[in-house]
Amino acid sequence: MKEFWVSSGHHLTRRTEGGGLEVTDELILAYLARPEVLPPPEACAAERALHSSLMASPRRAVSGMEIDGIADADARENWRFLLGFRDRLVSHPTVEAAYVDFARKGAKETPPIFLSHLSHLVLRNVLDGCEDTLVLRAGELFFRAQRASVHEDRLLLADSEIVEELEADKHASPLTAMMGHDRITELDVLTAENAYDYWSRSDAFTMVLDFSATASREALATVIGRWVEHLLGLKVTVAPVPEIKDKDWRWFVGLDAEGTKIGNALWKGERLPKEVAERAVAFFRLEFETDAPILDRVKGAPVYLLLGMTEDRAIRLKPQNLVAGLPLLSGAAS
Repeated sequence: MKEFWVSSGHHLTRRTEGGGLEVTDELILAYLARPEVLPPPEACAAERALHSSLMASPRRAVSGMEIDGIADADARENWRFLLGFRDRLVSHPTVEAAYVDFARKGAKETPPIFLSHLSHLVLRNVLDGCEDTLVLRAGELFFRAQRASVHEDRLLLADSEIVEELEADKHASPLTAMMGHDRITELDVLTAENAYDYWSRSDAFTMVLDFSATASREALATVIGRWVEHLLGLKVTVAPVPEIKDKDWRWFVGLDAEGTKIGNALWKGERLPKEVAERAVAFFRLEFETDAPILDRVKGAPVYLLLGMTEDRAIRLKPQNLVAGLPLLSGAAS
């Protein structure tokens, strides 16, 4: 079995009998060792002592007085956020259960980077054993922002951070910049011929997804289906569709903020301005098994999933919407 996404920290956890991931001390220590968490050189003695004690005992209770003793106000706030995240995480039997809790009850005080990492970690478990590199590359949308570009009539998705690094490259040719050269074209597009390269580059996120290809959208549909089944215990069928033709569609889920905006407008029967319609990246049709615990008004009808992009061509898929946004009966699945 090939390894991938080592940066998810999958190796720091243990799988439970139910297939979820145990919240281990090693996982908590990995959060404490993140560069955003490590006390900077100018940190006060109280902050350094707090961090040191947690590295020795990552689950220990921390009093409000300990945090109040930290000199820097921003550091105090950061530690409250971090410890709040830790406490919610360890209060659940698995990482998946914690993720469902964050998705359903909100995560306003959770650093977005931590929630993104949880998506990364959970999806690594969901796709364990998968050897379809197209599915894995499509799965990156669950935890890595993408930048879209149209090149030779193809919609190409590249990792936003990688594109930003390319654009900030001080050695970029002034002539290239002047001519508006799209830096995405400098990256390798994942194909059947170079698919094997993905295994050595999975943590570099440097391969481009040709999202105009039906196979790529089908790959993302596969990820969505497996995500829903793993986290909610529901069997679903997911497939990409070119448009929403139903005149009586009952439910939709925006896979990102732009998809939600587009869905709301279509739901109200509004005609989308051309510039907004062009930001619709993909539509999917999700269908439940007949005995699924869903709302009566949606039974027998599909749920449509909408993915969009921002004006600056950014795509930020929110997988938590698939947990909180589906038309399930209250407490029916977890």
